[in-house]
Amino acid sequence: MTTETIEKFVEGKGRKGAPVNIHFKERSTVIGLFVQGMDYDELKSKNFWRIVSNSHLDEWKQTKDINLTRVFNGVSFTRLSDKEAV
Repeated sequence: MTTETIEKFVEGKGRKGAPVNIHFKERSTVIGLFVQGMDYDELKSKNFWRIVSNSHLDEWKQTKDINLTRVFNGVSFTRLSDKEAV
């Protein structure tokens, strides 16, 4: 997916701070939260996205520990959907 498409989805319709389904070409779907940290704009310009997986979400909300995140390449995304819709 392109940077613009991902950005439009993530930053639109009150999704900021809400977990979403991230569908990949070569791996299973991940439920995660796009983190808009200090390096957000730099990563976004290269189509990389810092994401906290659903399994670490509660700890992330308490600590905001950047080590709980992983960086994914947006090119490997096939689509994004709201968490409720699978």
